[in-house]
Amino acid sequence: MSRGALVVAILAALLIGGALYQLDRANAGVVTSTTRLGATPVTVFRAQDTSADQPRPVIVIAHGFAGSQQLMQPFAVTLAKNGYLAVTFDYYGHGRNHAALAGDITRVEGATISLLQQTREVVDYALSLPGASGDLASLGHSMASDIMVRYAAIDARVDATIAVSMFSPAVTAENPRNLLVVVGGLERFLQQEALRVLGMVTDTPQEGITVGAFDNGSARRVAFADGVEHVGVLYSSESMREAVAWLDRVYGRNGGGYVDERGFALVALIIGIGLLTWPLSKLLPVVSRPARGASLRWRQLLPAASIPAIGTPLLLWWFPADFLGVLVGGYLAIHFLVYGLLTAACLYWIGRSETGTPVTASSYPRLAVASLLATLYVAGLIALVLDTYVTSFAITPPRVPLLFLMLVGTLCYFVADEWLTHGAKTARGGHLFTRICFLVSLGLAVALSFEDLFFLLIIAGVIVIYFLVYGLFSKWIYLATGHPAVGALANAVAFAWALAAVFPMLS
Repeated sequence: MSRGALVVAILAALLIGGALYQLDRANAGVVTSTTRLGATPVTVFRAQDTSADQPRPVIVIAHGFAGSQQLMQPFAVTLAKNGYLAVTFDYYGHGRNHAALAGDITRVEGATISLLQQTREVVDYALSLPGASGDLASLGHSMASDIMVRYAAIDARVDATIAVSMFSPAVTAENPRNLLVVVGGLERFLQQEALRVLGMVTDTPQEGITVGAFDNGSARRVAFADGVEHVGVLYSSESMREAVAWLDRVYGRNGGGYVDERGFALVALIIGIGLLTWPLSKLLPVVSRPARGASLRWRQLLPAASIPAIGTPLLLWWFPADFLGVLVGGYLAIHFLVYGLLTAACLYWIGRSETGTPVTASSYPRLAVASLLATLYVAGLIALVLDTYVTSFAITPPRVPLLFLMLVGTLCYFVADEWLTHGAKTARGGHLFTRICFLVSLGLAVALSFEDLFFLLIIAGVIVIYFLVYGLFSKWIYLATGHPAVGALANAVAFAWALAAVFPMLS
């Protein structure tokens, strides 16, 4: 390992160590207990320095589309340390809930009814806990903001609702009671929606101004968390402060002002793991020298990248978004598959000019070892970290077949794309260009089938980050091994794992 690689490895190790230390301390002072209500996993958070029978308000916290209760931990810990009894859970089809979500998620009379019934079960359980005072508030993110708004209309016990990244046509001038809307500073459309909701009760809706009265339930406020988007808003200290201050006003309490700040540690952890990939990639065995690939110039690469980008959404505009029983995730797997097949067809039509020596029988062990090591690190370790500290990435038993079905699509795409963009004479910047083409292709798919695929817009930022980060990983792996298949397999497993683990399962 070179001196530069060693320096980067040490820096990455320091970042990872410091981040893990901070993340381990994040939940200090909070006692958690877990249970299941049927298929629903539930977690209760309470402050360690208070007795179990001390009365305190209950806050039921719900995650959004493709989320899990783990994603809501910062809010739960913050509220618990401020003297509240915080309860999180996994909706049907999400996280570690083994029960599929029934009904059409885009229709109120479909999945929404099921989610409202599930929410009531969790609320009834939460209010029966030792130490529950009988006071009840709810907090929901994204999809769950609409669920919590609707739930407040049917359960008079709800004193206040905190809607994070809210979009809900169910909001009225009277419902829900004592509504706080928190929106990321980068969520422009949702900011307009929040101000529209505030405009129902005042002629001059402004961010940061509280209107109405808490005693009669008419209080409303809109807060913009600076510099964060749809996921970052869940880790924003501004979001936490607004939530605590709002509930303290509702219940006349003074929680102490603790705010969870694990977001910085998570960013440091992910950066550290990313940096460590470069020096570790240099330890992989060399598979081919000179390196192999199609070795296309821009004149050949442009049509080979553009045809799949345009052709795939046109071919799939009719395809169901809930294919394989996984909302959006099933469609993405087919999009990967068709995109990869079209890319391979373009390579065949162009006539691939192969570089590097063919992989002989003696090279197969090196190819296998390099692929296994790269996949374990890039896909396995990162999935473990995300599952431990961010959101549920566990492949539960019902999702195991999905993982292999998803892998068919992702493997087809990444093998074709890695071969297309590598080689001794390949176009500079071609790898990034083809990834951009794929993202544009998804955008066209959403435009053609907006009602079915609009959930892709919600997670668009995460998809972009995934492509950028894993694209960088595959570049380092290719430079070290000289063969596109190594990075292709690692990327394919990582994306298939994410599609199978994160997106909600439908019945």
